[in-house]
Amino acid sequence: MIIENDVLRLEVCEAGGEIASLKYKKKDLEVMWQGDEKHWKGKNPTLFPMVGNTYSKDYMIDGKTYAMKNHGLIRYAVLKCIKKSDDEITMELKSDENTKSQYPFDFTYQIKYKLIGNRVIVTYLITNDSSRIMPFTFGLHPGFNVRDFTSSTLKFACPETATQIHIHDGVCEEKVSFDHWDLSHETIAKEQTIVYKDLKSPYVDLIMNEYKIRMAIDGFPFLALWSSDPEANFLCIEPWYGHGDFEKVDVPFEKREGMMSLSPNKSFMTSYWFEVYE
Repeated sequence: MIIENDVLRLEVCEAGGEIASLKYKKKDLEVMWQGDEKHWKGKNPTLFPMVGNTYSKDYMIDGKTYAMKNHGLIRYAVLKCIKKSDDEITMELKSDENTKSQYPFDFTYQIKYKLIGNRVIVTYLITNDSSRIMPFTFGLHPGFNVRDFTSSTLKFACPETATQIHIHDGVCEEKVSFDHWDLSHETIAKEQTIVYKDLKSPYVDLIMNEYKIRMAIDGFPFLALWSSDPEANFLCIEPWYGHGDFEKVDVPFEKREGMMSLSPNKSFMTSYWFEVYE
């Protein structure tokens, strides 16, 4: 499914309901990472009902053990297009026996993509179709092409004094101050994933030679930065509501940091946007 305007051409696929391609038409350049078996075959999955995974790779609900793959259900599912216009696409997944064997709740999951000028607006609507409270968390994982990694910078909207969660050699938290980050494969490799919480910036700018990307992060308690290896020319900018287990924890699934509870027949809505500019 394709939507486009004078600035952008957006293609969405059924696999994961993901963006398959985003072309910046002025320069005929692909904005989104296209996946590569040598590095990271993903592109821009959404993470529901968990970000990452539990330490043991399984969890319990009502005394029964369940398990999901890394980052939950959506990235492995096939979503249907339920609405399309010239500038908008809505994709949907309804729970079925396969999803309930991994996550024992009925739900409806929708992703809506909309183009406005140089901006892509992505809105998520999650509805609890079960008769009981549904625990979940949610995150984003968009990968952006960065053709010259070492000359690119991530600029935060305002000076930050935030908490960085170090996970590479035992989990610890550290207060750090910064207003930008010069992209570094070495730093990512050392940290495994760079994870911040308590950020104040409503958006970040990925500043590259060909163009810039401004991405909204407001409302998300965590921000992760990741790339797969020193030869990979992409950066994932990942706003999260929660996170997987960084270490072994003895906490019920629904009590983990960042988990939310959705009452029966209620919906959770969240969104973000990113735009391409020079």
